[in-house]
Amino acid sequence: MNQLYSLLFLVLLSGSDSVYQRGKASYYAQSMNGRRTASGQIYCSDSLSAAHARLPFGTRVAVRNLKNDSTVVLRITDRMSASSSRIIDVSWAAAKKLNFVRDGLAQVELTLIDTIPLK
Repeated sequence: MNQLYSLLFLVLLSGSDSVYQRGKASYYAQSMNGRRTASGQIYCSDSLSAAHARLPFGTRVAVRNLKNDSTVVLRITDRMSASSSRIIDVSWAAAKKLNFVRDGLAQVELTLIDTIPLK
């Protein structure tokens, strides 16, 4: 069943360069550095990675801060609660590139790029 969903996702993803989702982003606390993510990878605050409720691990997304137009490309390596009011949690390095470390939250839009399975 998971393979079917992944195949459907890839079909929908191919040829799509439109905005996938808009909403609030937050970033991981520094205390999360070195902990294992839901994908099994170790979180590093200096990496360009993120958590999302539904996107497959390995998906790359362009995240654009709507307030200042900063953009960064991130790989989904972790899960967040589907009931969260945020759409994505980004690494500290990503929040720094998106210029919202001081604010803690940002209105962003996600654009899907591709999915490359994590190793």
